[in-house]
Amino acid sequence: MNLWFIFLLPLLCLPARVRSEDYSDVTVIVRGSETIASTSDEFVCATIDWWPPEKCNYDQCPWGRASVLNLDLTNPLLAKAIQAFSPLRIRVGGSLQDQVLYGTPNLGSPCDPFTKVSGGLFGFSQGCITLERWDAINDLFLNTGAVVTFGLNALQGRRQISRSVWGGPWNSSNAREFMEYTVSMNYPIDSWEFGNELSGSGIGASVGAEQYGKDLVELQTIINELYGDSRKPLVVAPGGFYDQKWFAQLLKVSGPNVLNAMTHHIYNLGAGNDPQVPDRILNPQYLSRTSDTFRSLQLTIQRHGPWSAPWVGEAGGAYNSGSRLVSNTFLNSFWYLDQLGQSAKYDTKVYCRQTLIGGNYGLLDTDTFVPNPDYYSALLWHRLMGTGVLSTDISGSSYLRAYVHCGKQKGGVALLLLNLHQSMGFMVSVRNDLNVNLAEGQGIRRDNVFVRGLKRTVSWVGSKASDGYSKREEYHLSAKDGNPFARTMLLNGVPLELTEDGDIPPLYPVEVSVNSPIYVAPLTIAFIVFPDFEAEACGR
Repeated sequence: MNLWFIFLLPLLCLPARVRSEDYSDVTVIVRGSETIASTSDEFVCATIDWWPPEKCNYDQCPWGRASVLNLDLTNPLLAKAIQAFSPLRIRVGGSLQDQVLYGTPNLGSPCDPFTKVSGGLFGFSQGCITLERWDAINDLFLNTGAVVTFGLNALQGRRQISRSVWGGPWNSSNAREFMEYTVSMNYPIDSWEFGNELSGSGIGASVGAEQYGKDLVELQTIINELYGDSRKPLVVAPGGFYDQKWFAQLLKVSGPNVLNAMTHHIYNLGAGNDPQVPDRILNPQYLSRTSDTFRSLQLTIQRHGPWSAPWVGEAGGAYNSGSRLVSNTFLNSFWYLDQLGQSAKYDTKVYCRQTLIGGNYGLLDTDTFVPNPDYYSALLWHRLMGTGVLSTDISGSSYLRAYVHCGKQKGGVALLLLNLHQSMGFMVSVRNDLNVNLAEGQGIRRDNVFVRGLKRTVSWVGSKASDGYSKREEYHLSAKDGNPFARTMLLNGVPLELTEDGDIPPLYPVEVSVNSPIYVAPLTIAFIVFPDFEAEACGR
């Protein structure tokens, strides 16, 4: 059977009971009196990985020349894609980072790239990055204004105790010399991340939380010594899958003001060749499961290390290089944007997408550097959704997902709406809780016919009467030709494609009267900006 048809089957098998209506009414109440969480200015992040071309999964080798060691750093499309974010946080790291040596003068061995070997961690030998390559990478970062998180090798010096357990202290000498060089060149590293997927039972290798915590203290000491009185980079760790006991122990051992951010990884859609991936993306109950992880990590930090902050250090949806039939298509943006919305509600400061380029889940195509649909989803979030996260009440179908932030550029609020349903649209009314409270004070309950009638005379973006001229901005995203597996995304019906000069296209909204309902068509996404929305928390 054709693989494309296998992936499409789950979409055709959605329950018939939800196809019977053309649209459904939904009310979103925005509670703007206070924020429930906040993100960083560089919340949207993307990774550059170490995988060489020989990295293969499911009879395909989708990495090409997208590694830290061989990526074409001079490609103008790469620079333009990064610059469009102004700035974009880039995390350099991945599975092979704990096998990376740094080509410093005292390395004591040749600085060779990774090679495929039997018995090596993940099937590869140790690899090395030369200082010349590090210089070239930093030229790109400096020229594009990128905010850089660099993942250090946390296995150096340890010994393998059993099949996947490593013990002994970290040997920091090679990393320290690399960091010394970085400081001497004034390369502005925002944060140093320690290790990749070594937490808990690990992926390929693991290190106990007790030893890991002691090594973090050593890393912080090195940073204090090297950076002196200048601004110090953040220390982030462990860059692995969340294990509550392990993470809590790490905070306890490392102690106050050592670990600035706890990074965890998420691949919640299954293997890259799993035919259920599309079905999971459009299943609201399935998507919501990751809230348990976000909530648990937030509580662990509050209880054991309030000086730290939660980050998603790596998330690609489908693991083992992503899905070649899904991860680079319009459909994937439902998963991606929902992840950004969910994680932000639990105070996640940074969310790093696997990858900027490389594998099937790159924001950019591995071969052409042309943006995939998720690139534009990330760019719109970055430009429209501010750092303040607001609470919402929503009535109606679970297939409509709603997230609200303070507006980033024009004040007010920005609303993200995801319609996961393939045949039913939603007519959305947005209300300010100020108005709902006003109505309730007059003995009128939410969502009844009197409140619906009241919106004809009261502005639903604030407590003042509308003058009829207020506008909102709408950015509706859909798939080309209505095909959810399309590689081209439409913005308000216009294909998002590079200009003739290879520039990122302008992302223009349509302006609509603020009091008219919002229609979100089946399997579409909408960013709605209310510049005049009265949200007290967003004016502080």
